[in-house]
Amino acid sequence: MDKTIVVASTNEGKLREFRQMLEPEGYRVLSLADLDHPFEIEENGTTFQENAVIKAQSVVDEFHIPAIADDSGLCIKCLNDEPGVHSARWLGHDTSYDIKNQKVLELVKDAKDRSCYYACAIAWCAPDQEPAVFYDTWEGEIAKEPRGTNGFGYDPIIYIPSYGKTAAEMSREEKNAVSHRAKALRKLEDWLRETH
Repeated sequence: MDKTIVVASTNEGKLREFRQMLEPEGYRVLSLADLDHPFEIEENGTTFQENAVIKAQSVVDEFHIPAIADDSGLCIKCLNDEPGVHSARWLGHDTSYDIKNQKVLELVKDAKDRSCYYACAIAWCAPDQEPAVFYDTWEGEIAKEPRGTNGFGYDPIIYIPSYGKTAAEMSREEKNAVSHRAKALRKLEDWLRETH
């Protein structure tokens, strides 16, 4: 059986995490960049789950092959769970995460409650099938300053109390054991083993 899956993303950080977790299971993981013609996907959902389905279903409709997509983001309690579903586009798609992270630190500098969580929804879509969606979260706090060079995105400012370090200071193995994407992906893997 062909175990090729297209991940509806060009985000190298996300793709690396998907490959690290799916390739040992025998999957060949392709990205949007690997397909014949790249195309734009409009993420206009209001939840992580909706956006994940929009992205995966767009690939299925275009190429008629199974696809998975994740939509994930950072939800900060004192900012009413912002940036949330807008995490990647927050302050502009082309704005560097160094700038975004500094802006977060500025916004929460006087907050008593610095708690936050990463959320991840992963959708699996295939021709003539109902989408399956898997969701999980990863709790943390906004750090006082950026630390670490592992990971990507907001990881340098997400402090994980149980590890005593930021997400960007954690090893790949540590992160893949507990992160929002890892937990949602394990749910997907369990479902694939049961149904495919």
